[in-house]
Amino acid sequence: MRASRLISLVLLLQSRETMTAAELARELEVSERTVYRDVLALSAAGVPVYADRGRAGGYRLLGGYRTRLTGLTRDEAEVLFLAGLPGPAGDMGLADAVAAAELKVLAALPPSLRDAPARTGQRFHLDVPGWFRQSEPPAWLTELARAVWRDRVVELRYRRGEREVTRTVQPYGLVLKSGIWYLVGRVGDGYRTYRVDRVVGVEVGGATFDRDEGFDLGAYWREQAEAFLRDMLRAEVKVRLSPAGLRALRHLADAPFVYDEAVGAAEGPDGQGRMVLRLPVESVEVAYAQLLSLGPEVEVLDPPELRERFAEAARRAAALYLEPNLAAPAGLGTAAPAVSGNR
Repeated sequence: MRASRLISLVLLLQSRETMTAAELARELEVSERTVYRDVLALSAAGVPVYADRGRAGGYRLLGGYRTRLTGLTRDEAEVLFLAGLPGPAGDMGLADAVAAAELKVLAALPPSLRDAPARTGQRFHLDVPGWFRQSEPPAWLTELARAVWRDRVVELRYRRGEREVTRTVQPYGLVLKSGIWYLVGRVGDGYRTYRVDRVVGVEVGGATFDRDEGFDLGAYWREQAEAFLRDMLRAEVKVRLSPAGLRALRHLADAPFVYDEAVGAAEGPDGQGRMVLRLPVESVEVAYAQLLSLGPEVEVLDPPELRERFAEAARRAAALYLEPNLAAPAGLGTAAPAVSGNR
């Protein structure tokens, strides 16, 4: 455990040049006293860790010191090559860079771990596009990825319905969601999201932009995705669900927050274990298609028009199953009774 922490400390100093004891303690999740002891241990082992005194001081490595990757465990070495799985990196035009990085990491590994890429490739495969979608990357993805890496301002021509619009965008990042690529960029004082497959032209100028270092791409995407889903849910239905129906509803809800919030505000359970929920839905039509799959595990209480549609569906189903002869095709009636006795 301590050996792993010492290696992590050295790698942190390699990547960030200078760090205070408090910063190292936060990263390593230990006390500052432990950091002091670890630095002394590294110095005793010949690692040139130097302490800068003063207000802006901290620990740093002297003379461009670099450690080789001999401290990696097998699990750590194999997980490194998950980043090189074919797919998103290749779509962005980074396949060669990924291959070169893998070769360099492989060369730095001890002989006992050099089978790591082969083991990873045999055990994991990333298939990013959703079902029934073409796997070809959007035409302008590679160009946009370069602009994102280099912080270059772009002129974006974008298809919006039947119109084509042009925007000057500071491209902050790319997001891959269910096989669809999205560009997140700053336009004026705000951030916008564009589907990359609707981009019809990109002009990358020579101008660069200064990033807002406080911008968190992952947090932005989560907020926007939830806001998008909430905006879609413009209707509401009231239902009574059996325990089985409640379990199945988790898989039908448009988003996890829909299920969690509805169950949190539910009424019941009653004597039969049924609970009454109010569900936000995209439309009554969508709610009908989704809830119908729950069969007798759900009872629609409101709105009246949806309840009537379910009642009609129940009557038609009853006609099929309770009176099968009436619904059977001609020529497929009941069989003739068997004749007994001798001929």
